[in-house]
Amino acid sequence: MDQSGDRPDDTAVSESAARAAQELRVAFSLLRRRIREVSGTQDRTQDLTPSQISALTLVSKSGAATASALAVAEGVRPQSMATTLAALDRYGLIRRDPDPGDGRRQLVTLTDAGRERVEGTRQARSEWLARAFEERCTEDERQTVIEAMALLERLTRS
Repeated sequence: MDQSGDRPDDTAVSESAARAAQELRVAFSLLRRRIREVSGTQDRTQDLTPSQISALTLVSKSGAATASALAVAEGVRPQSMATTLAALDRYGLIRRDPDPGDGRRQLVTLTDAGRERVEGTRQARSEWLARAFEERCTEDERQTVIEAMALLERLTRS
């Protein structure tokens, strides 16, 4: 409330909004951790670090990009990205081609193996989550989640 006690302070939030925010952060954190575990068990012959998985996913989403652009997008130092990309290159998951606009730079793209890895990981995550919803939630609960996702999407557009 402001000093007169008549109206809420502009920075104050309701108890329910604060609780919703806290519970959502906790739930997403736990869900993210569980999904990483699921994708980590998919291919033990090629254990990637979280930063390598993140970079691989970023290359998948961004298409051809320079190492510098990837570093900026990931919020890491160029040297860190170079180390990550070198590991992905050793695994045969990325390739580097000269930038047609500037021959001094290289563009990083996924190889077929890299695309298969990203798609396989994405599919394993999706399948696990769908099975978990099927096995642990009722139809009404699944519909509630669908409705909640619409609300969360609306939050992200504000």
